[in-house]
Amino acid sequence: MTSQPSSEHSSPAPLQLQWDDAVTRYDFGPDHPMDPVRLSLTMSLVRSFGLDRLPNVTVHAAPAAGDSTLALVHDPAYVAAVRQVAATGVPDLARGLGTEDNPAFDAMHDASALIAGQSVAAAEAVWRGGRAVNFAGGLHHAMPGSASGFCVYNDAALAVARLLELGAERVAYVDVDVHHGDGVERVFWNDPRVLTISLHEHPRTLFPQTGWSEEIGGPEAAGTAVNLPLPAGTGDAGWLRAFHAVVPELLAAFRPQALVTQHGADTHIEDPLAHLAVSLDAQRTVAAALARLADEHAQGRWLALGGGGYAVADVVPRSWTHLVAIAAGHPVAPEQETPEDWRAEVLRRTRQHAPERMTDGMPALWKDFDGGYDPADRLDQAVLATRRAVFPHHGLLP
Repeated sequence: MTSQPSSEHSSPAPLQLQWDDAVTRYDFGPDHPMDPVRLSLTMSLVRSFGLDRLPNVTVHAAPAAGDSTLALVHDPAYVAAVRQVAATGVPDLARGLGTEDNPAFDAMHDASALIAGQSVAAAEAVWRGGRAVNFAGGLHHAMPGSASGFCVYNDAALAVARLLELGAERVAYVDVDVHHGDGVERVFWNDPRVLTISLHEHPRTLFPQTGWSEEIGGPEAAGTAVNLPLPAGTGDAGWLRAFHAVVPELLAAFRPQALVTQHGADTHIEDPLAHLAVSLDAQRTVAAALARLADEHAQGRWLALGGGGYAVADVVPRSWTHLVAIAAGHPVAPEQETPEDWRAEVLRRTRQHAPERMTDGMPALWKDFDGGYDPADRLDQAVLATRRAVFPHHGLLP
């Protein structure tokens, strides 16, 4: 069995943590699962641990993305439609606006553009050297001309596009949200400069019903879209096995100049909208692995984003606080108790009792894929299908 080493550094890299209280205006309403309280509770937990006050950490509030920046990914007519729906409340169903997934709200354009602006500013900071986190970002389903899956503007794709605009010749995007990172993949489907890797629940059982292992990119970029669909019910050992069987080798072969990662917390066993069985400890392990891989293969340039996650008190704040701590080079020990003041805030704001420790008590162990393949195991079948589909395009043996 293998366990993930810590990413702690003797001299932590500079970290730009993106935060503006106004990102919580990204609010589809009281009955929608994407409750913005998950963002404010995360920032509160970050502050309770003093991560925002570390000497290598800068908290930065960037301006909203303007039209020219949004146009790096989104059709101008779509941006105009978002503004129109926000102002009038009249749905534009053809563009996915005002639907059950993406209800209209007054701040729809302003809040979405603000989140996008945070991720673009984070990308700029990373290109200058170092790390950045925008856990309010990771809205990976938005398409160039339509909203989808709780996502209005695709800040993840915009961050990658800005890195390319700044001169990056190769950017890797790794998405470990439970849902397929379809919007980012679509934007860069035929762009050989961008490697997109998505680990997600199998499209047979979960939105958006895409992300099959055979989906590998356009004719000019074959092998740069990588999809690893995991069987429903996959737990820590399988999730970590799949990650380590695909991601490290591809990043080593692709040699990105920057790494952008999306850390949707909805892989967790307690998430109400999906069917994987991953623990907080495994999520933390993957975040630490990606920190190390950024150092090894992307000159330390690492931008980490949030994403999905609908267990808004029990899971999301702890998962993304671990992410911030790892990015800052000061990991929070899993056995660490959550601060009393934060638990009181959770109870006051959600009427839920907050978890008392920063762990689910799981060992986060896995077996390396190279140690043996079980042809009867559905997870191993999925891993091998992905490796066979894309590894040869990178000169790798499946």
